[in-house]
Amino acid sequence: MTMKVSIIAAMDKNRGIGKNNDLLWHLPNDMRFFKETTQGHVVIMGRKNWDSIPEKFRPLPNRDNVVLSRNSQFQAEGAKVYTNLKEALEGISKWIAPDQKVFIIGGAQIYALAFNECDIEDIFLTEVDTTLDADTFFPEFDLSNFKKTAIQEQIKDEKHPFAFQIFKWSKQ
Repeated sequence: MTMKVSIIAAMDKNRGIGKNNDLLWHLPNDMRFFKETTQGHVVIMGRKNWDSIPEKFRPLPNRDNVVLSRNSQFQAEGAKVYTNLKEALEGISKWIAPDQKVFIIGGAQIYALAFNECDIEDIFLTEVDTTLDADTFFPEFDLSNFKKTAIQEQIKDEKHPFAFQIFKWSKQ
C-alpha cells in the first residue's frame, strides 16, 4: 500500500517560496491556515526547513515532526529523523494513527521528491499576489489529475502586506 500524502506550501507569482533559508513574507492568516490544517498530523520537512524554524517553535507543536537529512548522524530534538523520503514513509506507516494525515511542508527539494516519489492526495497552495526576490522555488507539477477548489481569500491590509488566495488541489 502506498501512503497518501498532502503538500502544503505558499508561493509568489514566480513560484518563489523562500530566500536565505527563510520565508519571504509574514502573513498571519496564511500561518493560521497552515497551523489549523497540519495540527494533529505528521509533518515532513527537510533539514534546512527544520533549521529555519526558530528554536522556540521546534518541534512544531501538536504535530509529529519528521526531518529528512542525508546526514545519518543528524539529530532534531522532538522530531524523528530519516535519511530519505521512502524510509520516512515506511517508518511513519508503522506508527501513524488512523486519523492522521502526512503533510510535506518543504523546502523545495523535499517538495520535488514528494512529487516524484509519492501518491499526492491533496495540495494546499497559497498563491501570494506579489513577486519577490526568491532563491528557492516551488516545483512545477502536473495538475491534470487534480481539481482546484478555492478555500480562502485575503486582501492586503495592515497585517497582510500582500493579498493571497489559498487553493486545495484534490486528486480526482
